[in-house]
Amino acid sequence: MALSIWESLAIFVAGIGAGTINTIVGSGTLITFPVLLATGLPPITANVSNSLGLVPGSISGAIGYRAELRGQGKRLVRLGVTSLLGGLAGAVLLLTLPSESFSTIVPVLIALALVLVVAQPRLAAALRRRQQAAGATEHPDGGPALHAGMLFSSAYGGYFGAAQGVLYIGLMGLLLNEELQRINAAKNVIAALVNGVAAVFFLFVAEFDWIAVVLIAVGSTIGGQVGARVGRRLPPNVLRVVIVAVGLTAITQLLLR
Repeated sequence: MALSIWESLAIFVAGIGAGTINTIVGSGTLITFPVLLATGLPPITANVSNSLGLVPGSISGAIGYRAELRGQGKRLVRLGVTSLLGGLAGAVLLLTLPSESFSTIVPVLIALALVLVVAQPRLAAALRRRQQAAGATEHPDGGPALHAGMLFSSAYGGYFGAAQGVLYIGLMGLLLNEELQRINAAKNVIAALVNGVAAVFFLFVAEFDWIAVVLIAVGSTIGGQVGARVGRRLPPNVLRVVIVAVGLTAITQLLLR
């Protein structure tokens, strides 16, 4: 499908916005996906094109957060394997299940993640006190509970991905003894892995629009660097406010679709 100059510009700008917000929080899909639909792309083609285009932005954001990634290599390998499996499963589901399958549960999941983000300091402290009282050792990568949550969240990420980052931050914030900025850095790497494996799968089995993919890719790469510059400067409480604001916007958009 041929895009006009103005449609191409709109997609490019949306890509910058999506790359920026994905690096800081997540939910960039809620910017690019409606724009792609407005240009006349069918929903599945728009979703696949969006997933492909946002991969460079996720990588760009992860590079921008490289200082906060130091010392998290082993954790990212373990969580990354789990997330890759979930992302691939989600990509398969996108091509086999109707979109309504996730539409009812996703807003509930995002709302739960927002509660975890807001209550994370108290919940995490209470969880660590309980572990210490029971004599249990703390899992450096969150243990089975986090892996199960990341598997499910990544399946959703491979399927659609709106507010995927909010789910990751909520889960890791509760189950990892880490600063919020380091959790956000890990989120960017895992999102890049999940989007990447879904993108590779889509390259071989799904229809997409190359022009839209390139426009979003270039825009999101720029946005990833902008998001890293902004996000790394935000104090934890301000970052939580941003996460909640984006999450509530995501819930509203998903309920109104």
